[in-house]
Amino acid sequence: MRDSGDGAGDDQADTGTKNITREHELALAANAREMLIQTERALDRLHSGTYGLCENCGNAIGKARMQAFPRATLCVECKQKQERRY
Repeated sequence: MRDSGDGAGDDQADTGTKNITREHELALAANAREMLIQTERALDRLHSGTYGLCENCGNAIGKARMQAFPRATLCVECKQKQERRY
């Protein structure tokens, strides 16, 4: 992340812009960190022989879903059920 300096001499708009930029950079870093965790988890599942199997019901995750989202851990049906609960 860039050094935002101490902000001395900045007006309120400059300070607000720096804060928004900082928050955006933190969100990007958190997203990258989460993707890394998901990728490492997928690799662990590959090594254990459970890659492509739904963690909830144990059925195979569809090929199209795995191609679209290789880090998927739930089949479409279980993912839909999970999303309805939230």
